[in-house]
Amino acid sequence: MKLYEVLDILAARILVGDDQLEKDIVGGGSADLMQDVLAAAARDAVLLTGVIDEQVIRTAKIAGVAAVVIVRGKTPPQQVIDLARDNDMPLLVTRKSLFTASGRLYMNGLRGLDGSW
Repeated sequence: MKLYEVLDILAARILVGDDQLEKDIVGGGSADLMQDVLAAAARDAVLLTGVIDEQVIRTAKIAGVAAVVIVRGKTPPQQVIDLARDNDMPLLVTRKSLFTASGRLYMNGLRGLDGSW
């Protein structure tokens, strides 16, 4: 799946990474505990989360996540947006809940990589 498809499926808006919409997304996961993200094989996946602090970007970068989607319409602070830009990490926001966003991606063919998050 391409990042632009994630954007469309989730009716999201892109805060960072509009130049990366052709990026391949190979799987997905949902977590609010960043230690769960680090414990899972998440390379090139999309991370759906309600976390809006800098730790989500730092964790996503370390884990090799392809993009971060903030759920429930939360708007991250400017320093988080700037950190995503500095780390070349696509950052999207959707009004959908974590459950609904995960389900919509799953129903459109995106699967978890190992089922651990």
